[in-house]
Amino acid sequence: MQKLADSMMGCVNQGRKAFPIASTGNLRHTPCKDIMKAVQRTLATLTFFATLAGGLAFADNPFNGKDLTGWSFKKKGALESKWATGAPQLDTANPKALKASGTGGAMVNVVTGHGQSIDIYSDQKWGSSRIELEVLVAKGANSGIYVMGEYEVQVLDSYGKEKLGGGDMGAIYGAQPPRTNACKKPGEWQKYQIDFLAPKFDASGKKTANAKFLVVKLNGKILHENVEMKGPTPSGVTGREAATGPIMFQGDHGPVAYRNIKITPLKK
Repeated sequence: MQKLADSMMGCVNQGRKAFPIASTGNLRHTPCKDIMKAVQRTLATLTFFATLAGGLAFADNPFNGKDLTGWSFKKKGALESKWATGAPQLDTANPKALKASGTGGAMVNVVTGHGQSIDIYSDQKWGSSRIELEVLVAKGANSGIYVMGEYEVQVLDSYGKEKLGGGDMGAIYGAQPPRTNACKKPGEWQKYQIDFLAPKFDASGKKTANAKFLVVKLNGKILHENVEMKGPTPSGVTGREAATGPIMFQGDHGPVAYRNIKITPLKK
């Protein structure tokens, strides 16, 4: 970048001699002309990325990749947490179950089916944000990503399904099914991107604007745009709407793993 700037200044200092005019009125091909074109391309690229990042703040990484520090569990009767950290893989003896090897890399709910573990949620809270994460499910497994701890994006093994419903992979539970099936095979990592606007409240605590899913993408495909939420999804952390909230992963429905969790507050 510095060399480009120095070259540009050199061309400016040369004045009109650097850009002689041909009889056609066009600029002749000169080294300075190439430099100016490079400057224009560089400025265009910088402008694009500045615009892209303009609505985002710095990202948080609530999972440290090593252990479950910074996470809490939602109590449910006598059930205990089966969440662990490690590298998840399908159990060869039972493809409806996950194993976790090692001690880091992903958050893994090591169960064989429904009702064997509990939900897990972050201690940190956010308002409007972009959530990026990867998820892996066992065959037939079920889970959910609760944005702000209260609004669920469904996680389910929906691989190969042609007709999708409100409980399939990528559905906004209780609000809208996904527009397409972007689900990969069980045992494969899949990537979510969720852009979300938090509900707004006035000074008295009265809600003045509903929460909204701006965009939900799965594996690069858009599943939802501008879906307004009139209230929370059942079975969230508190069951109440607020200006900020944690991220929660459903753990009482089956084997699932999450990793590379990045949450970036939106500036709007």
